[in-house]
Parts: sequence; structure tokens; C-alpha cells
Amino acid sequence: MDILRQKAWSPYAAGIVIGLLQIPAFLLINTALGASSSFVTVGVSIAEWVDPAIREIGYAAKHLDGAKNWWQVALVIGIALGALLSASLSGMRRSGISPIWAKATGGISPAGRFAMAFAGGFILLLGARIADGCTSGHGISGTAQLALGSMIAVAAMFAGGIATAFLFKRIR
Repeated sequence: MDILRQKAWSPYAAGIVIGLLQIPAFLLINTALGASSSFVTVGVSIAEWVDPAIREIGYAAKHLDGAKNWWQVALVIGIALGALLSASLSGMRRSGISPIWAKATGGISPAGRFAMAFAGGFILLLGARIADGCTSGHGISGTAQLALGSMIAVAAMFAGGIATAFLFKRIR
């Protein structure tokens, strides 16, 4: 179990393990790995408490029931808990604002940092839903299935990431 205490894991080994997760996902519940649909599942489930008629909306109804939807919710929760566990076991858990974040943003307040992170997350999730999948859905699952739409989405994600990196490099 020394691997759990390492500060960095091999990206190759981690990639193989994530790729192998596709097999039980497809065999057991006939779905691929993905994360963005989990937010829809949770949001629609909460909305159903307020208005049960939401089941009449096709997009909402397809995210309410079934193992496929709740598997993705469990996956997202597992990713967050796994990251916390990994950071704790490896001694990399920190408190406060990251020095890198403070330098990139000019040391804005915690409230400003929260607002910026929330806005960025919202835009990211909105884009993922418009693209009908997130980086894990398209990048891992879609490319594993050789889906053309996923190949295009991954290329666009990389282009956007590179453009953003250049933008932040110029700001500093």
C-alpha cells in the first residue's frame, strides 16, 4: 500500500486503471464513464421534490431513474473522496489558497476565488452539457469507442486548454 502514500502516481498506471473501468461499466450497466450527467441527475432529482411534473420533460426524465444515472453520481462522489484520501495519505493536503492560484489571480480574496471558481465551473458544466459529455465522457469513453464526435470534442478541449494557458501566461 505504499503507492497510496506517494506524492505522484504514474499517469500511465492511472490511465490503465481508468481505462479498465470501462469494462465493468459497459458489461454491468451498459454505460460509459462520464461525470457531467451526474449533475443533471442530482439537479433533476432535487427539482422533482418541488415539482413532480418535471418527469414530463423528456431530458429531465431520462436522468431521473436507473443505475446508469446513479452510477455516474457515485463516480463523481468517489473521485472527490478519492482525491481527498490521496492528498491526506500522501501528505499533500494543504489549507488555504494555493500559491499558484494567488500568483495567477493577483491574490484575490477567498470570496472572489470562490466566485471565480463557481463561474468557471458553471461555464465548464454548461459546455459539457451542450457537447453532450464532459472530458471523461468524450476523452475516455468516447475515444475508446472511436466515436468521431468525441474525437472532435477532445481536439476542441485541448485547443481551448492551450489557448487558456497562453492567455494566463500573458496576464502574468
